[in-house]
Amino acid sequence: MTIGLAVIIVLVVGIGFLSFFIVKSALFPQRIDALEKLLKNGKTQAVIKAAKRIIEKEPQSPEAHYYLGSAYLAENRDELAVFEYKTVNQIGISESKIPEQDFRQNLAQLFLRQNQGEEALKEYLLLIKLSPNKSEYYYQAGKLFSERGRLDMAENYLGKAAELNPRDGKVHLELGLMLYRDKKMREAKAALAHAQKLSGENSAQIYFYLGKIQKDAKEYSGAVADFEKAARDPQMRIRALVERGGCYMALNAMDKAIPDLERAVKAITDEAAQDSLYARYFLSLCYEHEREMEKAIAQWEKITAQKKNFRDVGEKLSKYQDLNADDNLKDYLTSSGPEFLELCKAMASNAFDLSIKEAAISNNYCEIKAIENESAKWRNTRKMPRLIRFFRSNEPLDVEKVRSILDDAKTANIPKAVLITSSAFSRSAIEFANTRSVELFNREKLEDLLKKITATG
Repeated sequence: MTIGLAVIIVLVVGIGFLSFFIVKSALFPQRIDALEKLLKNGKTQAVIKAAKRIIEKEPQSPEAHYYLGSAYLAENRDELAVFEYKTVNQIGISESKIPEQDFRQNLAQLFLRQNQGEEALKEYLLLIKLSPNKSEYYYQAGKLFSERGRLDMAENYLGKAAELNPRDGKVHLELGLMLYRDKKMREAKAALAHAQKLSGENSAQIYFYLGKIQKDAKEYSGAVADFEKAARDPQMRIRALVERGGCYMALNAMDKAIPDLERAVKAITDEAAQDSLYARYFLSLCYEHEREMEKAIAQWEKITAQKKNFRDVGEKLSKYQDLNADDNLKDYLTSSGPEFLELCKAMASNAFDLSIKEAAISNNYCEIKAIENESAKWRNTRKMPRLIRFFRSNEPLDVEKVRSILDDAKTANIPKAVLITSSAFSRSAIEFANTRSVELFNREKLEDLLKKITATG
């Protein structure tokens, strides 16, 4: 083979390779443009097939992975979309034709939907660099900072979002929620009130947190009105009614709290939800306060069926478990106010053999002032007056209860006091009473007193 022929062969081969790469380079943008057009026309399956063919030949093509991920995104196949978008990030997009803002915006939304808040936050911070005057990016970043407890950063970004778009209600709502978490109640109230003027779509949530702020400030009349407005939204109903009931409980208005909490319980669709458990729990406390113990126990049992260790429900059930076994104790614990007063008077008269001078319900106990009957005298002993307090409590009485009755007895010039409870006494209360003129009757001794009046009745 001559040298000239060899040169010709080399030139032909070189020209062939060069032509191949020129044609390939010319066709590649056309194929990518075709993917973009197919995607815009909603032909996602065609995009997926074509993008996969390109990736088989060009695995490092960021554009092919991008359009494949975008097609998956359009079909709500989020896991596959995230995988492709992450691949694009790994390859890099600096030399590609990928619209970076659209890409990062889509990726941030995908991370949010998959509860990958930290990853979403990174994307929004990059988007802010790309578009430093877009309020939405500051809003999303601020919201994510707030959810992570980074409230100083949240306030900066949400404040910037509000500055860029002062008419956006959701920005002021999120700013108000963040300020509420940061316990800046005055500023939170102002932001939420402004959000209320701008936006109606989030009004239930706004009313709810305005109610919370007023409830925390003990402005109960305003709070109950806002909670009632929030309760009109089915998604907020249970939480709002529980909070409204809580306002009435704080005012000791159980007659108003119970209807709201019963409404909350009727609205339950998911028994295991935290809001459902609290609705039943606070309703049970109201029933307990009103001595409707069977209703209270029914609520505690339903709570326990869902969550055995919820607050002190197990302890309450244990303390009231013998109600069905002891009718006398059941009457003591569950009777209405007037019935309870008569029961205590019967114990004072029959079990203690006293003559009653005064008897009344005061706070959470019944108080009786009495004096020994003639039959209780021995020889010429002077009849002794007594001050008796009957408590219906599921908590041990502490030393302050003992100190209180002794102070009141001294003021009334009564030398002997008696303290009776359906529970027990703390050790410090027992030790304090040992050297003083007061008798303590715990649950067991109370049961004996109840048996005495049953036997004589």
